Amino acid sequence: MLDKAFESLKTFDFGTPLSEVQAIEDAMVAAHTDANARKELEQRLVEVLSSKISRDAKDYVCRKLALVGTGAAVQAVASLLPNEGNSHMARHALERIPGNAASAALVTAAKSLSGKLKLGAISSLGVRGEVSGVSTLASLLQDQDASVVRAAALALGAIGGNESAAVLQSAIKATKTTKSPLIDALLSCAESMIKQKKTKEATSIYSALTGMDQPRLVRLAATRGLLACAGA
Repeated sequence: MLDKAFESLKTFDFGTPLSEVQAIEDAMVAAHTDANARKELEQRLVEVLSSKISRDAKDYVCRKLALVGTGAAVQAVASLLPNEGNSHMARHALERIPGNAASAALVTAAKSLSGKLKLGAISSLGVRGEVSGVSTLASLLQDQDASVVRAAALALGAIGGNESAAVLQSAIKATKTTKSPLIDALLSCAESMIKQKKTKEATSIYSALTGMDQPRLVRLAATRGLLACAGA
C-alpha cells in the first residue's frame, strides 16, 4: 500500500483524493513511535522530492518533511528555495527541521536570493529564532532595499536576546533613514527579555526609548515596558 501511495505522488495534485496517499498519512502516524520507521519514511520522502513530481506533490512532501525531517532532508528541501512555486512550503519545512543544516540553508538563502524569496528566507530565520543568523541579519540592515531592512529588523526582533538587541541599537544610532522598523524590533527584544526574567537588560532598552526625541507612541510603549519590568 505504501509503495502505491508513493507512486501516486507522480500524478498528485491538491485535487487528488486523500485516499490515494492515505498509506503515507498512516505511515506518518506510525513513525511518531518508531524511530526506524521514521528514518525510512524520511528517506522515501526525500527520494520522491528529488524526482520529477508536480509542484503540488512537492508541497505535500515538504509538509510531511516538516514533521519527520532531519538534517538528511535539508539538501533536497533547500533546493526548492529558489523556486517561487515551492519556496514557501520549503521554508515551512526548514523552519521546523531541527539542527544546524536547516539553519545554514536559510542563512544562505537570505544572503543569495532576491525579491520575495529573499524576504521569505529572512522571515524564516525569525520564525526559527535562529541565533546563528543574527550576524547575517545585521549585515542586511545595511541593504539598500527598505523591505529587506524591515524584514531583517523584524527577524531580529523575533529572535530576541542580547545579541539581537545590540545589533538593533547600533543600527538605530547609525541609520539616517526611518528608524521605526528598528525600534519596533528592539521593543520586541525587550519584551522577550521580560519573559526570560532579564529585567535589567529590558529596563535598559526601555529607558533609552523614553526620551522626548522619540515618537509619542514609542515613549508610551517604553513606559509600559518599564512598568512591566517593575512588576516582573
